Amino acid sequence: MAAIWIILAKTRFPARLIQTSREHGLESSDFLFDLASDFLPEYLRRSGDRIERLAEGPKGPAPHFSKILHRSAAMRQQVSLAQRIAVHDVPVLVLGETGTGKELFAEALHSASERAANPFIAVNCGAIAPELASSELFGHKKGAFTGAIADRKGHFQEANGGTLFLDEVGDLPLETQVRLLRALQAKEVTPLGSSKPVKVDVRVIAATHRDLASDVATGRFREDLFHRLAVGILRLPPLRERDGDVDLLLDAFLDQINEDARGKPEAQEKKLSIGARKLLLAYPWPGNVRELYHTLLRASIWSMGPEIEPDDVRSALLQIQRQGDNVLGRPLTQDFDLQGLLDEISREYVLRALKQTGDRKTAAAKLLGFANHQTLGNWMKRLGVEVDESTE
Repeated sequence: MAAIWIILAKTRFPARLIQTSREHGLESSDFLFDLASDFLPEYLRRSGDRIERLAEGPKGPAPHFSKILHRSAAMRQQVSLAQRIAVHDVPVLVLGETGTGKELFAEALHSASERAANPFIAVNCGAIAPELASSELFGHKKGAFTGAIADRKGHFQEANGGTLFLDEVGDLPLETQVRLLRALQAKEVTPLGSSKPVKVDVRVIAATHRDLASDVATGRFREDLFHRLAVGILRLPPLRERDGDVDLLLDAFLDQINEDARGKPEAQEKKLSIGARKLLLAYPWPGNVRELYHTLLRASIWSMGPEIEPDDVRSALLQIQRQGDNVLGRPLTQDFDLQGLLDEISREYVLRALKQTGDRKTAAAKLLGFANHQTLGNWMKRLGVEVDESTE
């Protein structure tokens, strides 16, 4: 206690120290040091330096993120954010279109974390049959259901101590979502057919191309699970919004393709002609980075000579017809009806919103960006769209 009183008296709020004894009675006492002047300025300076370093964020890409090739500001921002998130042992939700590199980010997050030496398990939730999702993730006991001929650990136990990457988490059935929420909150899983929970230490990184906010609004995805997963959020931009990255990726992928082909029969060192490069740079890449790589690979195979020509690229591009792709390409003939076209588009989206929300006009109006369901009702009346009023 005497030491504590001395320390308190020597801080920023100084006090006069006294002591008593039988021989000398009450007398003043002092010690030749001053915490306030000797220690606090240095401590505060170091604290200020740390705050400044945190505010500045990571300087340059960490080696764990070197596989994420980019030069665009949009991607640089997400890489910087991922570096910050990696050191915090929290769940992460990675959002982005198909082919934007969500698994690549998940691997980098794992490598940059304290769990790097432990397992990284990647699971495509969209590829699991709904009735098997809980068994795949949390395990089962022998005889738990027809076909369960042996005990199975499940991916959570397999990833214990490491990272579990749940790709397309939005495709999980609601029953499995409940179990996933329990696993995140209690850090334990209960295999099917067992009443005894098993403790697990797993960091979950989830990813999806779906609009989870809309799925939450329609009841397709649990809101409590959404907030539990979205502690750290990364939003990967599509390739068409990454200025300058297509050029960079073309060169990197072509080098990789040439390296993979080296030493094989009839292998040629492939180069892109100016026309082929222009064609590739102008394409919108709906399949993003994955589509870019495989298109370039096909073009290198189609090309007969060492140089990839525009015709090789045109042959390699997969022109997938998507709903609504031709809405801007309709011919302007004498009977063209702009208002009719706009009504056609409006009717399509109103019907989709109503179907997605189970004909609940309030929820559908929210999806469509209307202020209230009365506005939606006016649009429906004008467009001739009817629903069962008892569902509202």
